[in-house]
Amino acid sequence: MASYLITGASRGIGLAIVHILASKPSSEMSVVFAAARTESDELKQLIATAENRVRWVQLDIIDKESIERATAQVTEALDGKGLDVLINNAGIMPWTVGGIEAMNDLDSTFHINVTGVHLVTQSLLPLLKTGTLKKVVNVSTTVGSIGMAATYQLFTVPAYKIAKAALNMLTVQYAQSLIDQGFTFIAVSPGWVKTDLGGEGADLTAEQSANAVLDIIFHKSAADTGKFFNIRVAGWEDAEGLNRYDGAQVPW
Repeated sequence: MASYLITGASRGIGLAIVHILASKPSSEMSVVFAAARTESDELKQLIATAENRVRWVQLDIIDKESIERATAQVTEALDGKGLDVLINNAGIMPWTVGGIEAMNDLDSTFHINVTGVHLVTQSLLPLLKTGTLKKVVNVSTTVGSIGMAATYQLFTVPAYKIAKAALNMLTVQYAQSLIDQGFTFIAVSPGWVKTDLGGEGADLTAEQSANAVLDIIFHKSAADTGKFFNIRVAGWEDAEGLNRYDGAQVPW
């Protein structure tokens, strides 16, 4: 029975992951902590029907006091047990008209997409160290891959690209630091998803993406720590166009 905490869990991919985990048998999943700044109506409905297996955690990932309160809440709820899996999903993707030369939102984007992930991970690390699985998954993107920068040049989201590239390095730093303690730190690109962030013209539904992200979480181990993975979605392995979802490692 594994315990999970997902940030950005009130909508989009995060909420879809919570839905899927809540449907798992008790032999596979004990409790899901759905963390976000605000509790959406859909999340409230899910919690009401999840028989106490999904729990709401108010969490603003850039507010240290909020993180401390959330950590205390999770610690109390686990009652001496550790946290098995942390999924750092919360993030923003601001568009910048005029591109890099007009970018004026790097600080705010970096603070949420990188510093916030670090602060949450740092605070929950004692619980993760006493967990059984010791897995931390940082939701990144191929758009932040330096090796694929030419492919995604047309997207005018420079602050997002820079922050996600930094998130990848944050993942590697944690992986290197905790490699001797059996941790699995990985970055995962969830694909272009039909969410408020991705828009209706995106490739995948939130459920498709969430299932593919969880497939990686379920099957990757400490042998994979410090790596960056694409999701795998049937029929998209050799798709034409910008995006392929083949389950392979993504170039840094």
